[in-house]
Amino acid sequence: MRLLQEHKIDFIDPSELLRPETSFADKCLSKFRDYTIDAADPLKERVRHTYRQMHLNQTVDFVKNRHKKWLKFNALRATVREALEKLNYLVDESDPDIDLPNIVHAFQAAERAREEFPQFDWLHLTALVHDLGKIMAFYDEPQWAVVGDTFPVGCAWSDSIVYRKHSFQGNPDADNPQYNSKYGMYWPQCGIDNLLMSWGHDEYMYQVLKHNKTKLPDIACKIIRFHSFYPWHTGGDYQHLATTEDEETKKWVLIFNRYDLYTKSEKVPDIDALWPYYQNLIDKYLPGVLEF
Repeated sequence: MRLLQEHKIDFIDPSELLRPETSFADKCLSKFRDYTIDAADPLKERVRHTYRQMHLNQTVDFVKNRHKKWLKFNALRATVREALEKLNYLVDESDPDIDLPNIVHAFQAAERAREEFPQFDWLHLTALVHDLGKIMAFYDEPQWAVVGDTFPVGCAWSDSIVYRKHSFQGNPDADNPQYNSKYGMYWPQCGIDNLLMSWGHDEYMYQVLKHNKTKLPDIACKIIRFHSFYPWHTGGDYQHLATTEDEETKKWVLIFNRYDLYTKSEKVPDIDALWPYYQNLIDKYLPGVLEF
């Protein structure tokens, strides 16, 4: 097992650029970045390049290979607290308005969930750990296979995927009749649980939770697994693959997303004061040393 490495890397999560909310922290959404193409803007070009690499390389074979690699769970061993503190060394350059460590965002999201649903302690912990899968970036995983919006591989790509018009050009699955149709390798109303999702921190953390036999409820694991699946839960696509039961998952994902990307502000929570409460939740639902 590799030990936690104490070094900082540049990290950009393009999924944090634009979300369908009327406000974000204390600013209007229009004051934040978007996915418009501007070749003169180096940050926007970097974001577009990240998605270009993602959409070019995320194929059925690629995702299956990533499952084989990462689901051995031999990258590192760490407690939840150690993993969260590791993310302090991860610099997210996608947000020029606020420069905060990822752990601060984790506590902001968790406290927002706690404020709205004080009775659901499992939701508080879900918000705290939802980004832990990004730890892959420290272990040679390219950022386009860690961050960003997710989508199913093995079927036609939906219109609401960001940069959809051009960024999938050259992806070999586009020419594979097994994968390029409306249903592809799936069947009507197969359920989103049965989709092979593009590889990223969502799917990885879901698998980490299941592997380590978390006591979090299943809906918490599904929130983490699908929170970046914007083409489905916000774009309204892939309904032909979803079931009526998936609407419950969508409801909770949309609730959770209010705490996720929209809670960043300069109001930094007192993390030291909050640790005892959240450590109790960790001990209850995800105790001890985990295998990542």
